[in-house]
Amino acid sequence: MSQLVEIIAKALVDHPDQVTVKEVESDQSVTVELRVAPEDMGKVIGKQGKIAKAIRNVVKAAAVKENKRVVVEIM
Repeated sequence: MSQLVEIIAKALVDHPDQVTVKEVESDQSVTVELRVAPEDMGKVIGKQGKIAKAIRNVVKAAAVKENKRVVVEIM
């Protein structure tokens, strides 16, 4: 999951070298923490959060195959 989020985020931002993705697993779900440069935050979130919602939808679709619950946090 973290690789998928990293590939999508690096394609969107101006500073792909500052993209970091951390995966934290708990009993019931997996949390993917995405960090980008402050000036790239708007590009990852998008107008009215549309790009962030799209990233979350893609990750959820991939998580269904693995029978997991995934939460994407953008920081």
